[in-house]
Amino acid sequence: MNSQITVVIADDQQLMREGLKTILELEKDLVVLGTAANGKEALEMCRKVKPHIILMDIRMPEMDGVEATGLIKSEGLKTSVIVVTTFDDDELIVEALKAGAKTYLLKDLPSEKLISAIRATYNGDVLLQPEIAAKLVGQVSGTSQKTRQTSEKKTTTPLTPREKEILALMAEGLNNNQIASRLFLSEGTIKNQISIIYGKLGTNDRTQAVLLALKDRLT
Repeated sequence: MNSQITVVIADDQQLMREGLKTILELEKDLVVLGTAANGKEALEMCRKVKPHIILMDIRMPEMDGVEATGLIKSEGLKTSVIVVTTFDDDELIVEALKAGAKTYLLKDLPSEKLISAIRATYNGDVLLQPEIAAKLVGQVSGTSQKTRQTSEKKTTTPLTPREKEILALMAEGLNNNQIASRLFLSEGTIKNQISIIYGKLGTNDRTQAVLLALKDRLT
């Protein structure tokens, strides 16, 4: 890879910050610009150094990861948020993704998968571990009928079977290239199909499209 991906690490545990920094700095295309011990420091660092990616813990003092993520997005900062946490609480997952996190990972995943997730997120993909996707399904399936009806109205044009298939693979965390290989289509075709899906769902965000798909059971 020719381009370098700049990263900030936000975690209240010093050992975790240092460990992640050491792991990432072994990769030639990853550059750690700094670390933060809480959400407030994470936000200030994103404002200052404008990293491509921030690895964001959820439970932190002064300001938690969900609030920091929301502020990063509301201020229009281009940093993509990857939540990396030991917590797999259903509500926290949904809150973090709604706040603008692109990817939600648990800290027990192998380091090579974390590195792959950073690269995928940088390239605009969304990766959800299977256990996280399952929890999302469980969380959104409890949505009230009123909320469900409201969200259904947003999907004014129904998805085709192929579009539903692509959206289901997106929900599994596959990137465009992987979806193309799975469906024996070109990556360009997949990109065009995803653009159409976004238009029908009324969003231009991959994570939100996946959430809508799970909520409306389009997949």
